[in-house]
Amino acid sequence: MFRKFLAAASLAVLAVAGTADAQVQVGEKGAGTLNSQLTGDLTVHDPVIIREGDTYYVFSTVGRYIGIKTSKDLKTWKDAGSVFAEIPAWAKQAIPGTDGIWAPDISYVNGEYRLYYSISTFGSNRSAIGLATSKTLDPKAKGYGWKDQGLVVMSTHDDDFNAIDPNYVEDAQGRQWLSLGSFWTGLKLFPLDAKTGKVAPGTEPYSIARRLAPAGGPAPVEAPFIIPHGGYYYLLASYDYCCKGVNSTYYTVVGRSKKITGPYLGKDGSSLMDGRGTIFLRADLEEQQRFRGPGHAGAFTDKDGTTYVVYHAYDKQANGAPTLRIAPIRWDADGWPVAQY
Repeated sequence: MFRKFLAAASLAVLAVAGTADAQVQVGEKGAGTLNSQLTGDLTVHDPVIIREGDTYYVFSTVGRYIGIKTSKDLKTWKDAGSVFAEIPAWAKQAIPGTDGIWAPDISYVNGEYRLYYSISTFGSNRSAIGLATSKTLDPKAKGYGWKDQGLVVMSTHDDDFNAIDPNYVEDAQGRQWLSLGSFWTGLKLFPLDAKTGKVAPGTEPYSIARRLAPAGGPAPVEAPFIIPHGGYYYLLASYDYCCKGVNSTYYTVVGRSKKITGPYLGKDGSSLMDGRGTIFLRADLEEQQRFRGPGHAGAFTDKDGTTYVVYHAYDKQANGAPTLRIAPIRWDADGWPVAQY
């Protein structure tokens, strides 16, 4: 999301980027990829994607109140308004000074769509995650309408985490979880009450990823997304800095675990709790240099079984605008995801 942690960037932190496992998942770039066919309104930030019926929906930070884009074929996208008309009253009270709604997550759970969203102010960990629900995503269908369910979980200056960037996931036993986090001591995982979709008061989170910079500087890790597949849980996380246009240093790593609570390890056994893992999305090679800072990745599995990763990157040919990117994932012989981007 658009965070003003950028002013805190330091050479010491940027040096940490080199610690990730260098087994880069390059994919198949160029003509013929899905990314090369995307057209229409592609300006998004922190995108997530889902399908209902014959329509794909992308929700993102672009727009103050969670923007919506739609497509019939995953290729041509158009603007479809916003989820909210204003910031919920509880959020204004909980997080004074907030002026927007950030970093959504969308899931279909128990007959309704759950949209988790972030409320914060830039550079602060006084933050909150809220929840809105709707029976359908189609504005023309009966039962459409987002009902705000209020606070899910909150962090304050007394906490060591930041309650933004939510991602809902169910484990193999049907238990519900919410991963979240940005900077501070990294990414966390909270168990949820299945009836409410909220974190019970006093619940302690599991730590699933962190990056500790030298001399106690900023620790740029955020945007968790967990994909269950083949008996493993795969954790995507964004490292380094977004939001600097074509100068963004964002990239995405992956680790996997047999347990949803971790530990999450890369291909070489390196731990995301040590700021490592295996690189999953990186910027174009130096001789190309068009799409920079790929990150805040999410995923969804379509009806035909294909899993797609959705993310934003900054387009050098569009003045560094945050731009929608979508790539199918193939799973290699060892069960690791490879983005065909």
